[in-house]
Amino acid sequence: MSHFDVSAVQADFPILKRLIRGNNRLVYLDSGATSQKPISVLDAEREFYTQHNAAAHRGAHQLAEEATEIFEAARGKVAAFIGAKVDEVVFTKSATESINLVAYSFGNADLGTKFHIKAGDRIVVSEMEHHANLIPWQELAKRTGAELVWLSVTDDGRLDLSNAERIINAKTKVVALTHQSNVLGTINPINEIAKYVRNVGALFVLDACQSVPHYAVDVKELDVDFIAFSGHKMLGPTGVGVLWGKQELLDEMPPFLTGGSMIETVTMESASYLPAPKRFEAGVPNMAQAVGLGAAVDYLNRIGMEKIHQHEVELTKACIERLSQIPQLKIVGPTDMELRGGVVSFTLDGIHPHDLGQALDQYGIAVRTGHHCAWPLMKKYRVVATTRASLYLYNDLADVEALVTGVERARDYFLGR
Repeated sequence: MSHFDVSAVQADFPILKRLIRGNNRLVYLDSGATSQKPISVLDAEREFYTQHNAAAHRGAHQLAEEATEIFEAARGKVAAFIGAKVDEVVFTKSATESINLVAYSFGNADLGTKFHIKAGDRIVVSEMEHHANLIPWQELAKRTGAELVWLSVTDDGRLDLSNAERIINAKTKVVALTHQSNVLGTINPINEIAKYVRNVGALFVLDACQSVPHYAVDVKELDVDFIAFSGHKMLGPTGVGVLWGKQELLDEMPPFLTGGSMIETVTMESASYLPAPKRFEAGVPNMAQAVGLGAAVDYLNRIGMEKIHQHEVELTKACIERLSQIPQLKIVGPTDMELRGGVVSFTLDGIHPHDLGQALDQYGIAVRTGHHCAWPLMKKYRVVATTRASLYLYNDLADVEALVTGVERARDYFLGR
């Protein structure tokens, strides 16, 4: 089935060799929360600290020069990975910080600029947003008096665009949507939505946390203004996120965090700021983490994003087919593979997702249970929580079978079959 040697990939991830609870092999199905890390990423971080550690963009000594060069080379790798110009890539500590950066920058923008948000303006989100792409916009609306409205989700887990023209209206200044739902697996038709956004001259912010790690994303083809994603979901370290924005927008936006290394000139009374990306990277940067992310990009490129996506599509299809055969199990989200990623959320009648998750853990199967930082979506589907399996390049059909067997064992245990 596979488009690459999955067993060779698995060998690159030391943690997958672990035996956990009751000497079970680890079946890791929680990559939607955070991915595991290959040896090459761990080596890249370690090598930075053991050979090149110094503050990038500071100092005239050799280590500082090397640190700067390696850090900026990582930026170049990330930029190439998403089809961006190198100066359009801003390193943050997380995707959450990236989205907050944009929201706070808009909130701080001067009157009369295209970024300024005021009472009467409209911010559009959707019912399927992760809290990281909902709460910053709620807060911005609260601070400015803008109106927050949202696109709803259909019963089969797709964005309802039937009234998109009415919702994304002439008052709309910002549209902020997820590329792929972290609960439903739905991939949203971004180019189609972009037409509505462009018609009214709004700015389009995309949460790409669940897309960039899993299939080829080219910012030029997407027709959006900003995208945010995190390193730790794409085989990279924690503590590094990415904000991509169009150069001309980033250069005009006010900074979010201020301090050292983002200033052009400073007097005791005032300061002027460097162009992007430096104006958004106050302080000593997260150098080793960025270097680790660069190594993660190298790893993904070596396998090939198209191959990874095809592998995940086939695994997800098998997972949905097998789970659907379990009586009382209901999949939350689309069951067809059209515009769908490798996330499968489900409920099982009579068993709380937390209990099911703990039972699966006893068999060595790591899944996510809860509201997945998407409370409004849980409310929409009238569930308190779901069990979520999320797949990645190191998973195989044996993992899918282990999940299905584990769910059946748990059902029999709880329901006394």
